[in-house]
Amino acid sequence: METIRELYKAGPGPSSSHTLAPYRACKMFLEEYPDVSSVNIELYGSLSLTGKGHFTDYIIKKTFADIPCSIDFKLDWDEEFPSGFYLYGNVNGKIIKWTVFSIGGGTIKIREKDFAIACPYQEKSLVEIKERCQKEGWSLCDYVYQHEDDNIRDYLKMILKTMDSCVEKGLQAEGFLPGSIKIERCASKLYQKAICENDQQMQNRLFLMAYAYSANEQNADRDIVVTAPTDGSCGVMASLMYYCKHNLGFDDDKLIDSLAVASIFGNLIKENATISGAMGGCQAEIGTACSMAAAAYAYLLNLSMDQIEYAAEIAMEHHLGLTCDPVHGLVIIPCIERNAVAVIRAIDAAVLSKYKFDISPNIVSFDTIINTMKDTGKMIPRELKETSLGGLATKVQ
Repeated sequence: METIRELYKAGPGPSSSHTLAPYRACKMFLEEYPDVSSVNIELYGSLSLTGKGHFTDYIIKKTFADIPCSIDFKLDWDEEFPSGFYLYGNVNGKIIKWTVFSIGGGTIKIREKDFAIACPYQEKSLVEIKERCQKEGWSLCDYVYQHEDDNIRDYLKMILKTMDSCVEKGLQAEGFLPGSIKIERCASKLYQKAICENDQQMQNRLFLMAYAYSANEQNADRDIVVTAPTDGSCGVMASLMYYCKHNLGFDDDKLIDSLAVASIFGNLIKENATISGAMGGCQAEIGTACSMAAAAYAYLLNLSMDQIEYAAEIAMEHHLGLTCDPVHGLVIIPCIERNAVAVIRAIDAAVLSKYKFDISPNIVSFDTIINTMKDTGKMIPRELKETSLGGLATKVQ
């Protein structure tokens, strides 16, 4: 499995596949060919169908700044990934072509460029990871720290700080989100309702929802967010971390450990299935985010390794088949609302695991649910996988 630096990435919203991935590829091209005089981009698949609403053309032109850049929105292409683009750069009179694949969570592959992504983990399943931990006497966060580089805790501290800043800024922001449907921000108003709520249980749920809305409204406004595992699902982990820090009083060190634990579950899904909405539907994005958050919260509740697995499995199991059908191609409806619902579901999954596990341990393993999600994603029609050709995208005008 890849380093968790490739799972948690800070970058511009609103879509890790549609903005962060093209941004990274175009920035890499500029670094390699600083003398490029003009660029032509051909977008394909989901990048073409929802590229306008996901601001793909905006981030590409912004990245190339003063360099003349033309962008063509194409349709089908005969490549192994459903989303990607051809980049043609004029470098001293010679056309350099890159074939860029956007494979989810802002991760890219470039056919013409061999660049290494660190893959420090040999284990490929949770069963193998748990066996290794039991053999070595490690906790799940120990497993991560034993495999990543010496600076990984500092990196996770930066990720935690970025999440915190994103939620904080969103709680103070007002106005309308960019895009054709003119949606007004509501995080700050939800936050005020939470403050005024007298029922403690209801107040806690409202705080979590407000924080999720906050992060995702920042994402929709093209601010810097953290892929956890994607931009479109960034609010689930960000809201949980903010809530646990500011409402429950957990310190940064414990929260960093919980991010490490959550990364195992996100990484396993990324390795053995997909975190791309264009490949697996929204179950791959929101489902994975919910699973990661459930594992993180279960860890914070001091649950056992098996209970943490159960929490993560519950969270994913009940997102199976979730479609990706963004209205107007924007990462707003139903995306933002789903993040608010998913963080509540993550906590419920951890609580259910805590109290049910000793009554009736789970039958479905986390590895099984990953395989199920992968197969389910293949069965979801293309129209319901981030193309805006079906579902809500065709019902809401």
